[in-house]
Amino acid sequence: MKTNADIIPIASALKATPPPDRAAAASADALVDRRNRRVRDLRISVTDRCNFRCVYCMPKAVFGHDHAFLRRGDLLSFEEIVRIARIFVDQGVEKIRITGGEPLLRKHIENLIEQLAKLPVELTLTTNGSLLKKKARTLKDAGLARVTVSLDGIDDAVFRRMNDVDYPVGDVLDGIAAAAAVGLAPIKVNCVVKCGSNDDQILPLARHFRHSGHILRFIEFMDVGSSNGWCMDEVLPSAEVIARIDAEFPLAAIDANYPGEVAARWRYRDGAGEIGVISSVTQAFCASCTRIRLSTEGQIYTCLFAQDGHDLRQAMRQGAGDERLRRIIASVWQGRDDRYSEIRTAATDLPGSAGKIEMSYIGG
Repeated sequence: MKTNADIIPIASALKATPPPDRAAAASADALVDRRNRRVRDLRISVTDRCNFRCVYCMPKAVFGHDHAFLRRGDLLSFEEIVRIARIFVDQGVEKIRITGGEPLLRKHIENLIEQLAKLPVELTLTTNGSLLKKKARTLKDAGLARVTVSLDGIDDAVFRRMNDVDYPVGDVLDGIAAAAAVGLAPIKVNCVVKCGSNDDQILPLARHFRHSGHILRFIEFMDVGSSNGWCMDEVLPSAEVIARIDAEFPLAAIDANYPGEVAARWRYRDGAGEIGVISSVTQAFCASCTRIRLSTEGQIYTCLFAQDGHDLRQAMRQGAGDERLRRIIASVWQGRDDRYSEIRTAATDLPGSAGKIEMSYIGG
């Protein structure tokens, strides 16, 4: 068992992320916000629907059988999504991630991926894995580079409880295997850790994915939206996650892949692979955040914890040209001063917090 003294160096290492790339931010084509953060990552939510009811995202108490999801006509069309994505790429975006809801529920999603894959960006997708076995080959053939799979436990009973629709863990593991077989790699496997619910899965997950070639990442339970009942007592600090794993499988910190990467990276000292931790609650990374989000119905959000978005759908459907959309996007990013995680308190009743946008609407 690690002592507090043992954990201190681990906590310090979690903070050791490189500063934003100032030279890149000064590029003539890149958008820079009020805190000198450049836009690099675009997350596109293609549906607000999901076939899971994970307790930290879409709890049944709020998203029940009678929940009113968006109408088909409210969703951005694939053509509208591609148009917006192309403008973002022209303004400095280097990576696009398809999210949801569960993005594989969107009909003909491979057609969108095929169009986005023509852009000069890294194209990825986050999924709960339930449809991945069926769709992995089609996604790869359409041009998808890799996938991230959400998996909140390796024990079947725990996983069924976390997804709250009695979905078996074996089917998700089959999806991961199918994705690996077609080359949607390196696969990242994300586990949201909720203290008292699934923190007993940390070591079993580490044991399972060692030597697999997949990158396991643990995410602190966050106060996203207003429906997941977040409280600080259910947050297990990433430093404790690392300490638990390090006690059985010694770890060493490694450098970020690029400026603004949100996951702190660690390697097993015996060469068994890599893990990561995302510490939005205990180690805020607002200062280097390069993400912007496009919601299912065409709102852009500059923070996962945002209350308000900026409507691009209305502008497009009223006939705005690309230059007009470019100016809207530039104005939004250049006026950005978000730092929610830096000012978060241990209480859930921050001013205005009741109006935060749900993660299922703008993607994680």
